[in-house]
Amino acid sequence: MPRKTFSDLHAEISARYPSGQTAGGVSVDDIVQLRLQNTWDTHLDIAREMAVVMRADMAAYDADASKFTQSLGCWSGFHAQQMIKAVKRMRGTAKGTYVYLSGWMVAGLRNRWGHLPDQSMHEKTAVADLIEEIYTSLRQADEVSMNDLFRALKAASSDAERSKVIDQIDNFETHVVPIIADIDAGFGNEHATYLLAKELIKAGACCLQIENQVSDAKQCGHQDGKVTVPREDFIEKLRACRLAFEELGVDEGVIVARTDSLGAGLTQKVPVSQRPGDLASQYIKWLKTEQITEANPIQEGELAIFQGGEFVKPVRLPNGLFPFQEGTGRARVIEDCIASLRDGGADLLWIETDTPNVDEIAGMVAEVRKEVPNAKLTYNNSPSFNWTLNLRKQVRDQWIAEGKIQAADYPEGNELMKADYDASEIGLEADARLARFQTDISARAGVFHNLITLPTFHLTAKSVDELSRGYFGEDKMLAYVKTVQREEIRRGVSAVKHQHEVGSDLGDTFKEMVSGERALKAGGHANTMNQFAAE
Repeated sequence: MPRKTFSDLHAEISARYPSGQTAGGVSVDDIVQLRLQNTWDTHLDIAREMAVVMRADMAAYDADASKFTQSLGCWSGFHAQQMIKAVKRMRGTAKGTYVYLSGWMVAGLRNRWGHLPDQSMHEKTAVADLIEEIYTSLRQADEVSMNDLFRALKAASSDAERSKVIDQIDNFETHVVPIIADIDAGFGNEHATYLLAKELIKAGACCLQIENQVSDAKQCGHQDGKVTVPREDFIEKLRACRLAFEELGVDEGVIVARTDSLGAGLTQKVPVSQRPGDLASQYIKWLKTEQITEANPIQEGELAIFQGGEFVKPVRLPNGLFPFQEGTGRARVIEDCIASLRDGGADLLWIETDTPNVDEIAGMVAEVRKEVPNAKLTYNNSPSFNWTLNLRKQVRDQWIAEGKIQAADYPEGNELMKADYDASEIGLEADARLARFQTDISARAGVFHNLITLPTFHLTAKSVDELSRGYFGEDKMLAYVKTVQREEIRRGVSAVKHQHEVGSDLGDTFKEMVSGERALKAGGHANTMNQFAAE
């Protein structure tokens, strides 16, 4: 809903309190400020509004593929807050920017049981808790920024200055943006998926991403041993997510259906086919089978299926899982995507790939779009890829095929990763392709949303390593000042004033609202944050 303007809200509240204050002495101006700082009553209201934002972005992308959206995976509210602040500082707006909430990072960093692999081993409530935390942080960023504007309003010395500040208040853009929340494989059966989906939505998620792996055998998308479920099973979980959105009144809620079939060679069960060509039969046809012969007869306890006019035995591993035929991943991905969109009502697709190859993804999407013309993707620009090595190999292979270079001109393997090649022709071309990767994949492969799942995990590790090497090494305080504080000041990173960043001035304002001249404030002349006042 559109936010009321300063003038409208001031007039509305003044009508209730013509004297300019309540019976208890609370001023109308202060009530107006607090109302404008608190835009949403609940995080469910955020989910409803952000779903509308995301739908509008999807429509804009359908009209113009250059209008793709982006996000970074954040494992704390502070990470999300600083990301949005950086985007707003750079672009003047956060439109088209989302927050990605990675199940991997919840498992690895944000659960009560320590650092865990991405196997749905952590308590499921940790996911909802992190969504709640992120939106609390983004709303607090709004409060701090709005408080600064109201302080400027009080300090305005002319009607012109006052009008200028009121215009900034009325046109203030929130730090709150859509969250794409990873619900893994649903953490259980379809009812468990529905119950968890409701908790994520109530915490503020307007978009849920769910994958077609077996919930209790879930693996990270970039590891081996992945086991998929039959398409009917996955569609039931998609329906569970949709029912959760509908029950809570998030009419525009978005569902991302992820397929791990490209790298998943196993299934847990053989679905029951009701008629030729149904979802079950399409799934079964990719199973690895053996002919039943005199030399390889059906044994007690073995399973046989009728396929291609004869009975065959699906290969079954000692753990009871069924392998698919080698080399069928791509075909299964295409069928998964079509079924998720057409039969499951998903809004976006996620194809988990093993390398970042625009041509490969574009080829699969082209096949899907033959059946569902407006198919759109969310794509994981994953840190699990060695981007430098992959792109340099792609350039090398292409240039050899085109006759531009000889195979002996550049090494074939991991040597291409060496810093020696950073300024080489192949290194520069690979970097140029990296710079336009998201633009290319959005234009050519239907990628509406580009994300990096684990950037803040790796950034935190690298940054702490960098500071620790200097601080505990030769540079001591210079390491902190040079690599952290000096850069914060020069880039205009608001967190350099760390007291202000966490609401110290906001607290002072509230004390003034209720205590007036008796307020004991933190922002006086002795506050060391004043050293940054000119920055």
